Amino acid sequence: MEADGRDLVVVGGGSGFIGRKLGAALAGRFRVAGISRGSHPPGPPFSEWRRADLFNLREATAALAGARVAVYLVHSMMPSARLTQGSFSDLDLICADNFARAAEQAGVEQIVYLGGLIPEGKDLSQHLASRLEVERTLGRYGVPLTTLRAGLILGGGGSSFDILVKLVRRLPAMVCPRWTLTRMQPVAVADVIAELAFAVGNRDCFGQTFDVGAPEAMTYRELLSLAAEMLGLKRPMVPVRFFTPRLSRLWVSLVTGAPRELIDPLIESLRHEMVARDLRLAKMAGLEPTPVRAALAQALAEKGGAQKPPASKRARPPPLVRSVQRMRLPAGRDAAFAAAEYVRWLPRALRSLVRAEVLEKVTVRFYVPLLRRPLLELTYATHNQPDRQLFFVTGGLLSRSDQHGRFELRQVLEGDTMLTAIHDFAPRLPWVLYRATQARFHQWVMIAFRKHLARIALEDGRVSAPITTPERK
Repeated sequence: MEADGRDLVVVGGGSGFIGRKLGAALAGRFRVAGISRGSHPPGPPFSEWRRADLFNLREATAALAGARVAVYLVHSMMPSARLTQGSFSDLDLICADNFARAAEQAGVEQIVYLGGLIPEGKDLSQHLASRLEVERTLGRYGVPLTTLRAGLILGGGGSSFDILVKLVRRLPAMVCPRWTLTRMQPVAVADVIAELAFAVGNRDCFGQTFDVGAPEAMTYRELLSLAAEMLGLKRPMVPVRFFTPRLSRLWVSLVTGAPRELIDPLIESLRHEMVARDLRLAKMAGLEPTPVRAALAQALAEKGGAQKPPASKRARPPPLVRSVQRMRLPAGRDAAFAAAEYVRWLPRALRSLVRAEVLEKVTVRFYVPLLRRPLLELTYATHNQPDRQLFFVTGGLLSRSDQHGRFELRQVLEGDTMLTAIHDFAPRLPWVLYRATQARFHQWVMIAFRKHLARIALEDGRVSAPITTPERK
């Protein structure tokens, strides 16, 4: 608690559509700090900005220092490096894992997370499965988690709402593939913000999961028709059966100009009925959910009356590499075992191509014939935990000396899944040559190591005691 008597709430993703509005809603009760990868000037509604890359555990921990509550509104859909290898779900998983570990280390009392509505059944889209993985990860390290699950959020500035409005305004007739007939339950952005603000610091919400939504459900096609009516536009609805999800993504992208990274979650999610089943939080907060028509009217008014921010170019990702691969650990094994096995396995696996030299199990150097200097040098970090092992890229002909990347092996979820990741690696090779050679070689090595761990699992033929997360000091 600070000198003014108010507790600190830190908002990861504070510069986004929801983060800015939530910051304003919390500013009267709390000191509110935002986390951003870029720099922002301090000012309302945030008392300060904390610059942090959530792919970096050390920076995440520093960003949450002193917080009573940490809010997680982060989604890794857009690339964070010039070359990104790996799925958005694996990138999201690392950020969420760092945030949860950092919250535990910083003594945070509550994590509040805004996720997606989860339909019944196990066949989830990649996007919804990722949202559920993030939810499980944020609650893994003992900090009480409060989760709000929402579908399409109706509010000026929201990406899904903007796509909806552009489709209605730009198409003289609405082409409606099969996915537009799926039932969904949108929600007014004002309701989302009010319920998030109510949950922050509220002990009755600790360890709870809630759905948020309008009082009624409808199909995406009905929502398009309602938006057209409210905009005073006549838009015939033309059902089209031959549109595959891939064609739908191309069509929506061409019409709206939105990037695929924002379109994919919308179309993928509508494979399922996105209907809220648990609206307890609205009742707890004494709120009456806003009907869809009223929510849409508010969103259109907000979009039409809002001052557009000054035009600015999207910041280019830094000229670095981020590469993430997911693999299964053999039963009863941890990341420390995998790191030691990786160092033992590499010299055998690469003997015909690259020679690997291991120095006192601390430094690994990679050589090719006729060159005395190593191609790369990895140095084992001294502060590792059994469930997270870290190497620093400390030299080599293929690495720039002014930028030290990181290579890590990290257990996630229930401990039986491992992510291997390269962060902030700056190649010395020209980018075209790097992509064609070194980047592909790294992927090949990780695929081979995944197969190696699978062979160990088969050879073990046993089930060991479950892996537990070690206590941290």
